[in-house]
Amino acid sequence: MFDVGWSEVVVIGVVALVVIGPKELPGVIRTVGRAVGKLRTMAGDFRTQFDDAMREADLHEVKKTFTEAADAATSAANSFTEPVTDLQNEIHAATSEVSSAVNASEPVSAPVIEAPAPVAEPEPEAAPAPKKRRKKADTAGEDA
Repeated sequence: MFDVGWSEVVVIGVVALVVIGPKELPGVIRTVGRAVGKLRTMAGDFRTQFDDAMREADLHEVKKTFTEAADAATSAANSFTEPVTDLQNEIHAATSEVSSAVNASEPVSAPVIEAPAPVAEPEPEAAPAPKKRRKKADTAGEDA
């Protein structure tokens, strides 16, 4: 991170030993270690929060993309259903007009057709009267 090598760390340690002294050096090193630990923790938290914010921003973009796609699909569906709805409304209006016109006009009565009169059965003909037959004797006597 700071690009510090071993030789530089040794130089810093020697300077700290000379400036601070051997008696207070362990306490100072402990304090510096804790500060560096806290600094690392804060840097890690910052990085985590930054990554979360980036993920949320990406998720927001993805959500926005899906929302736009859903809106496009909804508008496409509406473009198909609107003409059908208009047609249904026109048909409903036309049927309402026809039914109101039929209800307003006088009822048309169908012509009354009377039932045909029952057919009279013909009376049976009277049996013909039997012809009188002449007896042969009668006919023979008349010729003479």
